Amino acid sequence: MARIAIVTGGSRGIGRQSAERLASDGFAVVVVYGGNKDEARAAVDAITAGGGQAIAAQADVADEQAVAAVFDTAEKTFGGVDVVVHAAGALHLAPVAELDLDQLDRLHRTNIRGTFVVDQQAARRVRDGGAIINFSTSVLGLALPGYAAYAASKGAVEAITLVLARELRGRDITVNAVAPGPTATALFLDGKDEATIASMAAQPPLERLGTPSDIAEVVSFLAGPARWVNGQVLRANGGIV
Repeated sequence: MARIAIVTGGSRGIGRQSAERLASDGFAVVVVYGGNKDEARAAVDAITAGGGQAIAAQADVADEQAVAAVFDTAEKTFGGVDVVVHAAGALHLAPVAELDLDQLDRLHRTNIRGTFVVDQQAARRVRDGGAIINFSTSVLGLALPGYAAYAASKGAVEAITLVLARELRGRDITVNAVAPGPTATALFLDGKDEATIASMAAQPPLERLGTPSDIAEVVSFLAGPARWVNGQVLRANGGIV
């Protein structure tokens, strides 16, 4: 029987690469998207073209009813949920002195409430022996100017992750977070000039940006063989911090 994975933010970037990688690992995948139905359909088509099983489901990750409906869909379509990869997130950059507080509220709604809502459903409904994988950021260690609101929201993600791992004692469910460094996705590249990108690519000892497939390798590891890795934050960043 195939194992089943829900991947939020699965229509693009790291989420899409993770969805495709899990499908290649033998998972049936529910690709959860926020607004772009065409990108979600393309992700599903890419998986099915490779012989995998996938469906798309729309949800605002901070809406508990919408997220519960995604889990319902996964259970009705495939029979259950074994792995949840919560890759959906938002990014807004501004110095503390200049940040629009409405932007702060929107970031926290998506990144903190969204993580809590997805993890709440996962804690209730992931089958024993499963895995829950959240997304933090290596910016927490770098403390880059302009990233205070984003880093604060991801600090909350790490706190939720570590507590939930301990709350699920006895269920044989691992709960971990992946904290990518600079990764060549639209979310990262948008609004940055070439000099900034080149400078950030030069920071890790491996002297390049990460790729979505680099991060998907870590997701695959945590979703499958990594049964003794639990309550951890894996900083996948090429050695930058």
